[in-house]
Amino acid sequence: MSEQRNLRRTITGIVISAKAKDTITVESERIYKHPRYKKYLRRKTKYMAHDVGNTANDGDMVEIAETRPISKRKRWRLVRIVEHGDLDRGGLSPDRELAEAAAAEEGGES
Repeated sequence: MSEQRNLRRTITGIVISAKAKDTITVESERIYKHPRYKKYLRRKTKYMAHDVGNTANDGDMVEIAETRPISKRKRWRLVRIVEHGDLDRGGLSPDRELAEAAAAEEGGES
């Protein structure tokens, strides 16, 4: 049984909504080359994933795995949070915000 669980498809994406109870919406972006025009195109797909305990927040990068149908649109479950992010404040991480604030203070003092 555990061998099958490891063979399931996994996707990494960004949480765009964590408002519902035990459910997150994850957006995954893929880049592919158009067969005729050879141009690289971006495509985004939204997945509804099961998040027990509401651990993920908006902007977090997460890994989700395929699972049995949980509800009408949920067929994925949260495996782990890869990186914490903050979508509400423009997607900047706290470290980057501090660096930008320090740069702004240095520029203002001159």
